[in-house]
Amino acid sequence: MENNVRGEAQMANENVAFESKRQVYHYEPPIQKEEAIPKQYFAGFWIRFLAYLVDLVVIAALKGIIINPIFRVSGMGMDDSFFTFYWGMTTIIFLAYFILLTKFFGQTLGKMLFGLRVVKLDGEKLTWLTVLFREGAMRFVLKTIWPLYVVCAFTPNKQGIADFFESTSVVHTGYLELDEKWVNGAKK
Repeated sequence: MENNVRGEAQMANENVAFESKRQVYHYEPPIQKEEAIPKQYFAGFWIRFLAYLVDLVVIAALKGIIINPIFRVSGMGMDDSFFTFYWGMTTIIFLAYFILLTKFFGQTLGKMLFGLRVVKLDGEKLTWLTVLFREGAMRFVLKTIWPLYVVCAFTPNKQGIADFFESTSVVHTGYLELDEKWVNGAKK
């Protein structure tokens, strides 16, 4: 009997120790309804797709102006297969274009042309970490597995895969300009 009581006490201590070692996840409180971005602000799949096509044309022009002449003059091979030097340089141009323009302007040239902007859902300004993950790491993944771009057509806030991870979305700038709570892609 005494062994049974001691065994139960030992199990209770082990359960307490096990429960205290559980990983604690960061809790983000839900955005209040009056603080949420109205649904009509979010940009849909097709307009984002057209903006992306414009961005690809701009990147192709940059590649033709910056990278191709260097490789031609130096006589280096311009093999565009995975993990070649030429592929690495074009990927750097591709990612730098999206990262730098999104960080400094909140939009790329394609988004500017169609009146779109990347914003955080909580209204904060875009941080370097947010932009590096959204436009760097996730853009690389999406460039490799391009059908994942279609996800934004089926989500309530028109969010892509990268937007889910970083709590961002692409919105129409015209609505933000009319809303006095927003200035330069962030809430006042």
